[in-house]
Amino acid sequence: MDAVQLAATASDTSAPVEGLRAVSSLRTLVDTLELLQVEQALRAGESWSSIAAALGVTRQAVHKKYGKRLRHIGTTEKGQ
Repeated sequence: MDAVQLAATASDTSAPVEGLRAVSSLRTLVDTLELLQVEQALRAGESWSSIAAALGVTRQAVHKKYGKRLRHIGTTEKGQ
């Protein structure tokens, strides 16, 4: 099922169990996409602060969530 179909299923309240499965799948997809975008932002030299602002969270929150997972990326002074 593609993302559009998942969203349609997730918003359909006539089959709640199917809707919940779709919500879970969407959450996994969004988490994967967020990780990819954070990684690319760091590689592009963005700071943790600018990434956090784009996500609507604190710098500490985004660093806590991704700092260890993305430590293999050589951070620049701007990315720290």
